[in-house]
Amino acid sequence: MGNMSSDFLIEKLGDAKVHFERALDCKHTEFDDLYPYMIEHPQFFWYKRYVAWSELLTVVKLCTELGVEWREQFTEKQGEYIAGRVMSSRVLDEWYETNREHVG
Repeated sequence: MGNMSSDFLIEKLGDAKVHFERALDCKHTEFDDLYPYMIEHPQFFWYKRYVAWSELLTVVKLCTELGVEWREQFTEKQGEYIAGRVMSSRVLDEWYETNREHVG
């Protein structure tokens, strides 16, 4: 596969990572524009994260099938979460690997 295709996939992978992280942080994504009527829905942020996670897994799957190295775009832990494929509460809580322990 040519370099252009590899570069293209790595760029898409970066976009998908940003999209997921924006969804995690409850920031605006194109999902908000696609489903404006859902913003008031209590499950909205869950749907938004689910869509972004699915997109990330899809791009990773394409990278894997086409032999493009994807793991170097992520921390080791993030790579494990993606390989595990399940968006668990642990993924949501520990994606950034910062200690967010409650003080008190």
